[in-house]
Amino acid sequence: MKPLNNIPWTPRVIPFSIYILFIALQSLISYLAPYLNFFTLLNEYASYVFYPVKIILIVFAIIYFRQKYNELTFKIRFHDLLFSISAGVVVFYLWIHMDWPFATLGKTEPFNPYVFKNSNLVLLLIVVRLFGASVVVPIMEELFWRSFVIRYIINTRFQTVSVGTFTWVSFLVTVLLFGAEHTLWLAGIMAGVLYNLVLYRTKSITCCIISHGVTNFLLGIYVIKTGSWHFW
Repeated sequence: MKPLNNIPWTPRVIPFSIYILFIALQSLISYLAPYLNFFTLLNEYASYVFYPVKIILIVFAIIYFRQKYNELTFKIRFHDLLFSISAGVVVFYLWIHMDWPFATLGKTEPFNPYVFKNSNLVLLLIVVRLFGASVVVPIMEELFWRSFVIRYIINTRFQTVSVGTFTWVSFLVTVLLFGAEHTLWLAGIMAGVLYNLVLYRTKSITCCIISHGVTNFLLGIYVIKTGSWHFW
């Protein structure tokens, strides 16, 4: 049996799986909350505990597998960088204007650090959330969706498929699944389309990470400035 870090898909799937596992755990706690007092209390503060923990675990996983990410490169052409940043800004703008009721899947508790009175704790939670959303999540999600899934659909030996290879099936499936991953499913689909376009235009996972990071950073600043915690 191959060691875990020698299986091609594990470095791209494990960080994402950690993220999904914590979402599932929080959903379970939310489901049990009306029936058991312990889970009611836990549900109230679960996101403030789980988010930092899962971000730390994902960072460790990415660091552990770092040598396996041969699709990541820092050689980026200026016009590709500009296109990636522009796409990220567009996704941000559309995201905050597409939170329509019919385009929302389920309900999530807003991440509002000001429920705590300790100013140092509030600042720490904001920093962790902003760092996680702007840096860790884009790396984790783009390695999973734009590096692994979109190529795996084309060929199960995904590493033989060049980054940025287009097929209609892989395009549509990743866009729909990326949308389904988010509470704002329609905004998620729209984001998936634009991040895929960045991939096809630049042939760079790094550019996708930058685009995704720009979106999440601007969204984080918007949330902090306006108090629109439901976006977090």
